[in-house]
Amino acid sequence: MAAPNKLVIKVTSGTDAPERCSQAFTVAAVAAASGVEVSLWLTGESAWFALPGRAAEFELPHAAPLPDLMAGIQAGGLITLCTQCATRRGIEEKDVVEGVRIAGAQMFVKEIMAEGVQALVY
Repeated sequence: MAAPNKLVIKVTSGTDAPERCSQAFTVAAVAAASGVEVSLWLTGESAWFALPGRAAEFELPHAAPLPDLMAGIQAGGLITLCTQCATRRGIEEKDVVEGVRIAGAQMFVKEIMAEGVQALVY
């Protein structure tokens, strides 16, 4: 079996579970820096990080700053905000950080079912 060539990570937490949240962003950034194609999905409470300035408010001792991790992910991959999560929080396309797309479950399923994809959920 060939090694996966794309990593899809769904982050389901934000400030409500900071360690889990930070781990997801860290793994995604390290993978992107290693040349792996990365797609990071912001769902649940992590949806707020699609808004300008919100990642900078996130603090976790001994963890890389979220804005730096997001920049690393965007340099080598894609960040997507869940459609339903955005709608529940009143977040619209015009509100999000440049480069973040909004897409739904159909796109997530399409990404994770492709050949050579490894999916992780944090």
